Amino acid sequence: MIVMGGIIGAGIFVNPAVVARNVHTPAFILGAWLIGGVIALIGAFVYAELAALRPRVGGQYAYLRDAYHPIVAFLYGWTLLLVVQTGGMAGAAIIFGRYFDDLFGLSIPEQLLAAVALGLLTVINCLGVRAGSNVQSALMLTKLVAIALLIGVGCFGPIVTNLKETAATVDPGGFAGFGRAMVPVLFAYGGWQTASFISGEMRDPRRDLPRGLLIGVIGVVFCYFLASYSCLRALGVAGLASTNIPASEVMRRALGERGARIIAAGIAVSTLGFLSQSILTAPRVYYAMARDGVFFKAVGYLDPMRQVPTVAIILQGICAAAIAFTGKYDQILNYVVAIDVLFFGLTGASLLIFRARSQRKLSDEEHLRVPWHPVTTSLFVLACWSISISTIFQFPRNAGVGVVILAAGVLVYPLWRNRDRGTAVSRDSP
Repeated sequence: MIVMGGIIGAGIFVNPAVVARNVHTPAFILGAWLIGGVIALIGAFVYAELAALRPRVGGQYAYLRDAYHPIVAFLYGWTLLLVVQTGGMAGAAIIFGRYFDDLFGLSIPEQLLAAVALGLLTVINCLGVRAGSNVQSALMLTKLVAIALLIGVGCFGPIVTNLKETAATVDPGGFAGFGRAMVPVLFAYGGWQTASFISGEMRDPRRDLPRGLLIGVIGVVFCYFLASYSCLRALGVAGLASTNIPASEVMRRALGERGARIIAAGIAVSTLGFLSQSILTAPRVYYAMARDGVFFKAVGYLDPMRQVPTVAIILQGICAAAIAFTGKYDQILNYVVAIDVLFFGLTGASLLIFRARSQRKLSDEEHLRVPWHPVTTSLFVLACWSISISTIFQFPRNAGVGVVILAAGVLVYPLWRNRDRGTAVSRDSP
């Protein structure tokens, strides 16, 4: 539930239209979702092996720290807090506020509704992993019902478009268009890795985490492909490309305004589930940073009763709410993607490093291994870095903000390290 909840958010209800604007045939549109699913599946194998090799609190942060240098791990946590995680949470919360307001006609600013949602979910997750995961499971089941409704209406409903005729009358979009289409696709697939953040709190991470990653990602690929096909079948390529709310448009054509309102409620719940999962998992990275002495000491506080990093959870909620008040989802998207997939690639490369360092041959019974490594792992790394570079070149203004924040972290890191050394010296002094 955590893996699927981390991947499936509002993106699948919006991004098929973005893909259709860049590639203009059903084969290219569906092909982009399949290729994105293959990349995500390879990534799941990579993260599953890493999690089994190093089942530590912090997950991706710990892999980067041990494979490269503490500064690389710090930069990951730095951008996670200021760009990737909180930016994605803020954008999702704004979408939630938009659809919630549309459903009930409250005329409340969507930014305020977003901040309230973030605040409530932050409080819930401060109550402990069990409380947060129970909420996550309930929201995930509701989300799957909404997606099943979209797929059922789109695949079997009365509205049908002649896709063969559409394909013959439009330009496919070319290689450049396909590259642009992969940005929203990979953004929609992102999130499987966040389950590794809580590997240190699982009873048997070597057994359960790889299973959760693989089953969860395969389930998402299945859902995404069918959802995209449903939109194509009901709207056609041109209709899909011309709308900003493809899921609502499918339901409106098939069932009228009542259907559109039903799916709008499903989208709001889906977004709420994504926020719940994000708040549950990512603060473990900030907690690990504080324990390593490269962040505020208070962030390393662990509630003795509930065993959760309360301060880290609250800090993340505050940052996400601040971004929600000041930013827009479409502006946040590009610099989130550029930085996010950059660190995906670095994490995939860390498996190559760990394998090269290992002097002992590990058996298949000890942990799940990446099939056809190192070829598949290398392809995953190259795909991630290619998307990162492409996003920066195509959207230099928005992606540049993330790059600037990343560069600022290089300057901030020595201050934390020097402060930590100074504190250590003062403790050792008589």
